[in-house]
Amino acid sequence: MAIGNRLKIIICGKSGLVGSKLEEFFNPAHNEIVGLKVRKDTSIESIAEQLEKCDVLINLSGTTILAPWSESYKKKLRSSRIETTKKLVDAIALCKERPKLLLSASAVGIYESNTPHNDDSQRYADDFLSTLCLEWEAEAKKAEAFEVRVVEMRFGVIFAKEGGAMSKILPPFKMGVGGKLGNGEQMVSWIHIEDLLRAVEFIIKTPAISGSVNFTTPYPLSNIEQTKILGNVLRRPTFFMVPAFLIKLIFGEGAHVVLDSKEVYPTKLSENGFKFHYAKFEDALREIVS
Repeated sequence: MAIGNRLKIIICGKSGLVGSKLEEFFNPAHNEIVGLKVRKDTSIESIAEQLEKCDVLINLSGTTILAPWSESYKKKLRSSRIETTKKLVDAIALCKERPKLLLSASAVGIYESNTPHNDDSQRYADDFLSTLCLEWEAEAKKAEAFEVRVVEMRFGVIFAKEGGAMSKILPPFKMGVGGKLGNGEQMVSWIHIEDLLRAVEFIIKTPAISGSVNFTTPYPLSNIEQTKILGNVLRRPTFFMVPAFLIKLIFGEGAHVVLDSKEVYPTKLSENGFKFHYAKFEDALREIVS
């Protein structure tokens, strides 16, 4: 893949926060950016036509996990990720000139709680989210059979000015009613959107990187530490708290996303020379609220 030349980048899930920011980052004036919509009735042949001669396929498909998980919603979470990814790989198989790289989304929710993890950790949680991520990654990995480099992007909590988790975290703190979630001891593994975009570019330029990659900063922190920094930067009190039972009442099984402790480190990115612009939470927060 000749970096510096114009790339054909196809993004499945371009309308979301990460997809729209990637389109902006890779600048359609310098690269060909194509949004790909995969619906139930989209034929594999029509997907293959679009994937032909594509340099990079970025798969961000998936309904948001930050919602109450009813049984019907869990089916949506599965089909929007696994069925879509399966279709993409089936389409790759039909291509004459296949994508050189498939970057497929996943999440740090794959990992067991309360223990540190690097990219090669195989200590997985025994819950719905972890099983979902494992199946999602397994579908993406099948593209390797067609000589496509596959990277599973295990996203931590994504912080950005434009939306994502910060749009839900900031308002109560700005109103002076922010505080810890549950006991606050859970570790939060996170990444600033700018570092996420730069990490995608870095992986495109670094053929040695493949397999699972943690998209998290080298400095995870506890929810209590995060709460203190939010209070200091915004100059607001932080003595309120949201009890765990209330979060479970609102989100049901989806409360795992907020309450589980995930301590995850970006070993592959760091060892290959990637430098984070926003490694520490306070720096990321100051940029977001500036």
